[in-house]
Amino acid sequence: MFFVSDIYTTSPDKFNTPLQKETYRVLQNLNIPFKRVDTDEAITMEDCVQINKKLDMKMVKTLFLCNRQQTAFYLFITTGDKPFKSKNFSNALGIARVSFAPADLMERMLGAKIGAATVFSAILDKNNDVQIIFDKDVVAEEWYGCSDGTTTGYMKLRTTQIINDFLPFVEHTPSIIEV
Repeated sequence: MFFVSDIYTTSPDKFNTPLQKETYRVLQNLNIPFKRVDTDEAITMEDCVQINKKLDMKMVKTLFLCNRQQTAFYLFITTGDKPFKSKNFSNALGIARVSFAPADLMERMLGAKIGAATVFSAILDKNNDVQIIFDKDVVAEEWYGCSDGTTTGYMKLRTTQIINDFLPFVEHTPSIIEV
């Protein structure tokens, strides 16, 4: 059975990645409250079902995408149950077709491995090389569920605090699209 810990409202005692450490540091600096759980390694949206139940929320799906030339990068945040269709995403932004960025680029640019993509990677994106794109259905939700930059730590916080507090702090202006 998939392990999900009790709920915590404090940072972990030890950090598994630099991104995870920075995520909790920034949340503390901004006084953004959260609830979090430790889990077995979660990679797929199916793995997130127990996490969703424990935290009483819906985990977002965060995809790292790029153009064919790997010169334009997008962090697309959509609902966990919505299938990704590159054509719809590209049409909504008026750009050429995109695909999933390679895992090595994800680790280098986002500080996260496959399964751990998170909006908090914007902390590391000092040059705004990655455009943050939200599905309007995510923005409409009260609660935002995501990875803390690892595949074993997940959190719940208010969506408005991601949009109105966190992203301005890291100097990223998100685009909101309908797909």
